Amino acid sequence: MNEIGRTFTSESVTQGHPDKVADIISDAILDAYMAQDKNSHVACETCVTTDFCMVFGEITSSAHISEDEIEKIIRDTIIEIGYDNPDLEFDGHTCKVENRLHEQSADINQGVDRGDEETGAGDQGMMFGFATNETESLMPYPIDLARKLTNKLTELRETGEIPYLRPDGKAQVSVNYDKDGNVVSLDAVVLSTQHDESVSDNQEQLKEDIREKLFKAVIPEGLMTEDTKEHINPTGKFEIGGPHGDAGLTGRKIIVDTYGGYARHGGGAFSGKDCTKVDRSACYMARYIAKNIVASGLAEKCEIQLSYAIGVAEPTSVMVDTFGTAAADLDFDKIVRENFKLTPDGIIETLGLRDTTYKQTAKYGHFGIEGLPWEKTDKAEDLKKYI
Repeated sequence: MNEIGRTFTSESVTQGHPDKVADIISDAILDAYMAQDKNSHVACETCVTTDFCMVFGEITSSAHISEDEIEKIIRDTIIEIGYDNPDLEFDGHTCKVENRLHEQSADINQGVDRGDEETGAGDQGMMFGFATNETESLMPYPIDLARKLTNKLTELRETGEIPYLRPDGKAQVSVNYDKDGNVVSLDAVVLSTQHDESVSDNQEQLKEDIREKLFKAVIPEGLMTEDTKEHINPTGKFEIGGPHGDAGLTGRKIIVDTYGGYARHGGGAFSGKDCTKVDRSACYMARYIAKNIVASGLAEKCEIQLSYAIGVAEPTSVMVDTFGTAAADLDFDKIVRENFKLTPDGIIETLGLRDTTYKQTAKYGHFGIEGLPWEKTDKAEDLKKYI
C-alpha cells in the first residue's frame, strides 16, 4: 500500500439542510425575476426556522411579481424540497411566510447601471476559482465525492428506494493522498441522514441500507478499506431536522458551494444574487478560466483570483497560481487577460448568465456539475498554443 502523504476532508449537505433550503428559496425568487426581466438586480436573502420563512433584501426590476406570487414561489419551493408534511414542523403548505423585499439602494445602482457605458461591478471584493485534474469534473476529489453522496441520498429519498428518509442530511469524506498527490483510500466517511420514526429503533437497518444503496453505488470499489472509519448517524436517531432542528440562512454554506475548503475563498456567497454581483459571477468566471487552463494541459492544478472595486468594470487584479504544475514557464496573467473577458458585461456575455437558471446550482452544486455554462472547456484548444 502507498504511504499516506496527507489526508483532506470535505463535506456536502442535502437540499433539505436548513441553510440549503434558504439558498434554494433565494435562487427561486431570483429566477422568477430574471425570467421576466433579464436585467433585474436582485439581492434576496432567506431565513427559515420552525414553521416560518422570511425573505428580505433588495430588488430593482421591471418584472411584475405580486406578494401572492412571491409567497407561492416560496411555498412551492419548500414542498419541492420535501417539506410537505406537518409532522416535520416545517410544511410548505402551512408555514408562515413573511416578505420584506424592497427596492435596491439608488447609491449602489448608480455605480452598476451606467446607460451605454460598461456595467460596473456590483460590489468590491476578491473571488477565487479552482480546477485540478484529479477527477473527471476537474474538481477536488473530496468535495466531488461528498457531493455525489448527498445528491444520491436525495435521489434515494425522492424515488422512495429508501422510503423512510427525510430531507435533511450531510456527508463528509476524509481522503488519503500519497506523497505524489494521488488518491489512495478513504480515511473516514461520515453520513448523517434525517429519517422518520419507523426506523428510529432500528438504526442497524438504516446503516445497512446506506451501505448497500448509497456507499456501494457512489464510492469507487477499493477506496474503502478495512482501515476506513465509517460513521452513519453517529449520534443515533435523527428524526428532528431541517429548519425545525436548526435555523437556516442564505449564504452559510459557501465552502460546500465551492471547493470543500481545498481552494481559497473570497468570502462572498452566491444564492439570491443576480449576475451583476461579481461575488457570484466572477467566481463562476474564475472557475471557467481555471478549468480551461487545466483541460488544455497548461497546468495540472490552477487557482484564479480576481478582484473588483464597486462601480468599476475592469478587475483591480488578476492572479494565477498553478502550484508548480505548469507545463512550461508561461505568463499566465497575460494569457488570462488575452483570452477571457473579465468585466461584468464580458463575464455575463461569455457565460450567458442572463439566461441561466440558478435554483439548480443551489440544489445540486455550483461547480463540477455538467451542463452549467462555466463548466464548459471550449477555450482549452485555443490555450494549447501557449505550450
